[in-house]
Amino acid sequence: MKHPLHATVRGTLLAAAVFLAPFAGAADKLGSADASMLKDIAEANIAEVETGKIALEKSSNGEIKSFAQMMVDDHSKGLSDTQALASTKGVKLPDSPSVKHKAVALELKALKGDTFDSRYVKQAGVGDHEATAKLLQKTQAQAKDADLKALADKMLPVVQGHLQHAQQLAARK
Repeated sequence: MKHPLHATVRGTLLAAAVFLAPFAGAADKLGSADASMLKDIAEANIAEVETGKIALEKSSNGEIKSFAQMMVDDHSKGLSDTQALASTKGVKLPDSPSVKHKAVALELKALKGDTFDSRYVKQAGVGDHEATAKLLQKTQAQAKDADLKALADKMLPVVQGHLQHAQQLAARK
């Protein structure tokens, strides 16, 4: 014989499961502001990888090539970390640079020699890293999601190091 208390407990658990099902995993989702910051971080990494590859092809300056290789390596890792977080948070990331960065890439491809090196260092090296550092600082301050803040915490020192290196290169150009 079934005990009436068991039926009541089963009914309560079933009702709770039905009620709470839509909220399962909701803690893993990002709010729109956090998702936007994550997408911006991805775009910054994509742009640095792309412009770094252009510099590896176009520059004949050893210091610029070394810097460009570091950009490709470090920002590929940053993009991989960003993609991993986006996957766990259900955020679809862009897979190509922003319109602005596509225009920069086209401009860089048209340049040669010292003109290329100077523009690459000033735009992709200094300018973009200043913007990315500001984005990561904003993410640290405003993100609601702890994992997104941790990503910004991890990436910011790398980006600041790139910025300092780019500023040193720019001072020599």
